[in-house]
Amino acid sequence: MDQPTLNDIIDKIKSRADFSKVGMIVCHNGVVRGSSRSGQPVQYLDIDVDANRWERVLEELRAEPGIIALEAYLFTGRRFVGQDVMFIAVAGDIRERVLPVLEKAINRLKAEAVKKQEKLLL
Repeated sequence: MDQPTLNDIIDKIKSRADFSKVGMIVCHNGVVRGSSRSGQPVQYLDIDVDANRWERVLEELRAEPGIIALEAYLFTGRRFVGQDVMFIAVAGDIRERVLPVLEKAINRLKAEAVKKQEKLLL
């Protein structure tokens, strides 16, 4: 899938044969923020991924109880303020199982598989 939209990812999940087991789809759309966590203006981010780690994290989280599907996409290369960075969609049976997996996916993918370099405005 070349640069999908979040709707493309949701449609992929909905097309699954076992979609009748899904009671919730929850999504994340990360974008380039105009300032760093310390408040400095950001010009852009350079983003790369360790594809093996990315896939390993997704496979581990897909095995969580109640999770029917987990799809994610990372926009790599140079991304400017306001541009999309990462889409994640998690589908599962009940929110008590789905919401924590979304949070784990965001945190683990960013910590374990995503490499980013902020270019601050001077």
